[in-house]
Amino acid sequence: MLDFNSTASINPSTFILVGIPGLEDWHIWISIPFCSMYVVALMGNILILFVIKTEAVLHEPMFYFLSMLAITDLILLTSTLPKMLGIFWFSLHEINFHACLTQMFFIHAFSGVESGLLVAMALDRYVAICSPLRHSSILTNSVVAQIGLVALVRGLVLMMPHPFLVRRWPYCLSNVVPHTYCEHMAVVKLACADISINSHYSLAVIILIVGTDVTCLSLSYVQILHTVFNLPSKEARLKTLSTCGSHICVILTFYIPALFSFLTHRFSNHIPPHTHILLANMYLLAPPMLNPIIYGVRTKQIRECVLQLFMTKIS
Repeated sequence: MLDFNSTASINPSTFILVGIPGLEDWHIWISIPFCSMYVVALMGNILILFVIKTEAVLHEPMFYFLSMLAITDLILLTSTLPKMLGIFWFSLHEINFHACLTQMFFIHAFSGVESGLLVAMALDRYVAICSPLRHSSILTNSVVAQIGLVALVRGLVLMMPHPFLVRRWPYCLSNVVPHTYCEHMAVVKLACADISINSHYSLAVIILIVGTDVTCLSLSYVQILHTVFNLPSKEARLKTLSTCGSHICVILTFYIPALFSFLTHRFSNHIPPHTHILLANMYLLAPPMLNPIIYGVRTKQIRECVLQLFMTKIS
């Protein structure tokens, strides 16, 4: 096994991020929807944070979790989109080796944090719908803070080994990463060494996070739907089902492209690279854009506070 001192001299000083292989001539056009989604996601998440902070009526568990989700989305966006747009607009393909490892850590760690927060929000909905009278006593401010801290620490701790493992390997074959950002396996595949430890550890982490979180989400929504279908009012059933359906769409938008990207890196050589990378980008872009809309605009309290805020500004 190579040590850090011996490999430091054969680590490249920079990596070259290709962008989207095979679609280089289309980078400018692809950047238009990407940039639009980026702007919408930034404005939406910042607005959500501002409204929740300034409106005392929104200081409740669901909105605390929504604030944590908005911060996580902003970190994910800031970690990837500025560099990605630099590649598309100005052909700034180079990224410093250590900056690449930092980007890798933030992307994978906060993707794990976001997964945990989606579970936390499903838990909040489960308690609110299935045990409404006990909601305030179960999800106190201290419990909410502890759940958020657990989601954060889990994501950071489980993903911490990734950059250290990547740094151990020599990159004597190539420093060209066929991706728009420093995705873990896309970088590791460039190493001229046995990378099985990276692959096995990454697989174990994904199974642990996704397996645990998807199971919790499934159980929560099964119980929620069971309770909803027993509601006496048809109007109440439809309203709750509409909300749950929107939340499930956001969850699927997050997990399906993420799993597709993860699995194609390991088990499929038949997927065109541009298809794989476009979907990998969507799982970083789509949820931060959709979360403020689904969890924010479609939530009555936030919608009323936002309208009141704009009406006050106009008057």
